[in-house]
Amino acid sequence: MKVFTSYYLDTPIVIGRAFDVLQPEEITQETAIFLIHGGGWRAGSRAEYHKLMEAFALRGYVVASTDYRLDAKDAFEQLQDVREAYDAFVTLLKQQNRPLKIAVFGASAGAHLASLLLCAAPGECGEEVHLKNQWVKPEAGVLQATPVDLYPWEGMMTQTWAMFKSIVGVPYETHRDVYERLSLCNYIRPDNPRLFFMEAELEHLFLSEYTKDIQKKHLSWGIPSRWIVYDKMEHGFFYEIRREMQKKALDDFCDFVENN
Repeated sequence: MKVFTSYYLDTPIVIGRAFDVLQPEEITQETAIFLIHGGGWRAGSRAEYHKLMEAFALRGYVVASTDYRLDAKDAFEQLQDVREAYDAFVTLLKQQNRPLKIAVFGASAGAHLASLLLCAAPGECGEEVHLKNQWVKPEAGVLQATPVDLYPWEGMMTQTWAMFKSIVGVPYETHRDVYERLSLCNYIRPDNPRLFFMEAELEHLFLSEYTKDIQKKHLSWGIPSRWIVYDKMEHGFFYEIRREMQKKALDDFCDFVENN
């Protein structure tokens, strides 16, 4: 019998600081999965990944899906939320005597927060952190529609730049350093976990060639990272497993987690 449980990080409850866990009838995979939703940093919900959680549970994975505060002052507070939810998930795995092997997935804004959780040490970006365990570094990351940096670029969509400025919380012209601290590109180094970039052919918000450059760096350092484009898929396509390319992405995700 599958077991679905919601966990809250605070008493009294703070909206956004919670995560769900789905345990399969039979756990057959050593690696657990931790999901971070997208939504432009100001929208979305952990519930959007419930279908994906079911798909992973059917394959024998323990899987969690986390929220973060959508009304947060900035991405530093949201990164604190996902780190502390991840740490609480580690506590749960310890209590169940499960291996502390975790793969982290995020899409869009969730990919941004996931990428910093994966590649930066706790507090390194400047976020406040209160962990109950020694930090357990994720074994792998899978990222879809990843903003590699939060800098403006030529031809950027107005809505994308508005999202960046909203979640950083300070003007770029006078606080470039804050944008740098929240940009994945500044944490790419030889101690990164292996990453799998799932790119949509019809991606329109973030430049996929930037993640290809990260994969090339990883390979040069001996990190077995992957980069795959999914035909005719659009931004944020991996919220359900219905279409052919979504099914292929699920197969590729599991193959990456299990065989590297």
